[in-house]
Amino acid sequence: MTNLKVGGVPEHFNYPRYITLKNKEYSKHYINLRWQDYPGGTGQMSKALRDGSVDIAIVLTEGIIKDIANGNPSKIVQTFVKTPLIWGIHVGAKSTFKKIEDLEHATIAISRFGSGSHLMAIVNAFNQGWDINSLKFKVIDSLQGGIEALTNGEADYFMWEHFTTKPLVDQGIFRRVDNCPTPWPCFVIAVRNEVLEHKFEEVKTILDIINAESQDFKKINNIDTTLA
Repeated sequence: MTNLKVGGVPEHFNYPRYITLKNKEYSKHYINLRWQDYPGGTGQMSKALRDGSVDIAIVLTEGIIKDIANGNPSKIVQTFVKTPLIWGIHVGAKSTFKKIEDLEHATIAISRFGSGSHLMAIVNAFNQGWDINSLKFKVIDSLQGGIEALTNGEADYFMWEHFTTKPLVDQGIFRRVDNCPTPWPCFVIAVRNEVLEHKFEEVKTILDIINAESQDFKKINNIDTTLA
């Protein structure tokens, strides 16, 4: 039995891996695959790939490309979600900021430097024509940290995936002032080089299983209710 660890954000995008793990699809191929949630996002997963605490990660395209360019010993093996990710731009419910133009000189909550929330804040600033070099950041580690920072006034706005944060908007914790889609496919699968070198066939089997499940993902009965 080959032991491998896979990680991702605790979001709806990873429901296909949940189904395949629940159905013990990997055990049939003598692979003991274990899942790890990374609420801190791609920055946290990039660190885990570097230190070997995870072997395979389902990560944001922009974050892992930046980290690989900075020396992360991993490779992108395939695209996982081709469509852009829609990043919601959120302020606290009681914030005085009303529209995106108000945020030019505001403090931005980010999970980590090099994370998706950090890089997309730069993309958004570029789209708005703001001075990127003057952006101010507050590191908050995770979505929960973003909630606390915006509620306590430690930061002014926070960018996170639109539908994951929708319950927080509906509950009146966040107020969404705008959206910013990525100009690239949103999620890729990255694997540590050491794992690719020594367990290539096992990785290929894992990808084949996830891809087969994802291909018919939308055909699952009552999928909208299941993911609600």
